[in-house]
Amino acid sequence: MSLFASRQTLLLILPENGPNAAINEQLATLVGLLHDDLLLIVRGNKLTKAQENAAWLTALAQRAVQVSCQTPEYAQLPRWLAARAKQHQLQLDDAASQLLCYCYEGNLLALAQALERLALLWPDGKLTLPRVEQAVNDAAHFTPYHWVDALLAGKSKRVLHVLQQLRLEGCEPAILLRTLQRELLLLVTLKRQATHTPLRSLFDKHRVWQNRRQLLSDALTRLSGEQLRQAVTLLTRAELTFKQDYGHDVRPELESLSLLLCHKALADVFIDG
Repeated sequence: MSLFASRQTLLLILPENGPNAAINEQLATLVGLLHDDLLLIVRGNKLTKAQENAAWLTALAQRAVQVSCQTPEYAQLPRWLAARAKQHQLQLDDAASQLLCYCYEGNLLALAQALERLALLWPDGKLTLPRVEQAVNDAAHFTPYHWVDALLAGKSKRVLHVLQQLRLEGCEPAILLRTLQRELLLLVTLKRQATHTPLRSLFDKHRVWQNRRQLLSDALTRLSGEQLRQAVTLLTRAELTFKQDYGHDVRPELESLSLLLCHKALADVFIDG
């Protein structure tokens, strides 16, 4: 707030998973106190459908401007890249586009800078794979949720790439273990209960978001009960090792666990020793 500003500005940053019921009540009270001399800025991640229907947001929407600036997911990134390349009058072949998306996923600033650099290096605007390879570096940015989603999709190459980048960024193994634990235990529960209960009902019961249901359905179809049992065993062993010896590098265990969930069940000798 500046002494010379004509309005007061209040910036609120929502929690990573969005506001809970208690926060919703406080926000509803705050919205009722707003006036023309107070500028409220609310910043947060993408909200769920239920969160979007909260009373405070509905009331605020009538007098607010909503700006969406979500980082495009991997499937939409080539389209974003093509549009940005066109602004720089660059022509990308498919292989060059794939490499740029691979190296800069989740890091739009670095990707935009890479395009600017390539435009200077190649004034004719024709970007082929050999040309792009000379000027890029792997600056992709991921969260643990990207790793889990890749595991559910069974994409082993992507899984290992995400793990490598998370390690370079210093992501704590405990966060990876806990994130996977929640998803893995949910899969085990769904696998058991799906034998006598429709999957759609189970998704409703366990409050699975709509945009994750297809991913989980495909994973349940692809993964056997034995794979899930082995995965729980490996995850438990990795967590025990990490807690008993904090300095131990559990990356090999995470990679083994990843490959198990992306491919087939292993022989018991590899699991039970």
